[in-house]
Amino acid sequence: MNKIIVAEARAKYRVWLEFADGAQGEVDLSDLAGRGVFAIWDDLSVFESVSVNQGDALSWSNEVDLGWDALYLRLPGKAVDEVFPGLKKESVDA
Repeated sequence: MNKIIVAEARAKYRVWLEFADGAQGEVDLSDLAGRGVFAIWDDLSVFESVSVNQGDALSWSNEVDLGWDALYLRLPGKAVDEVFPGLKKESVDA
């Protein structure tokens, strides 16, 4: 499991993240803003209060969490098989 070691809120619902493996970058969460549980970000001070919850998730007001894996996949250049190397690629016949 990877861990988030740095999280910093940025403008326009972006978060700067650094992970224990050295991966880092800005993640755009604007597509989530205002939707469902993420409506709490309508109060920008809530979004800016982001914290790291035991290293494996970002947390806002103890109401909303985003896991490290979903965030890691949003880093530029990251792929699912890099995060979950044990997954098998299988063809699906429809």
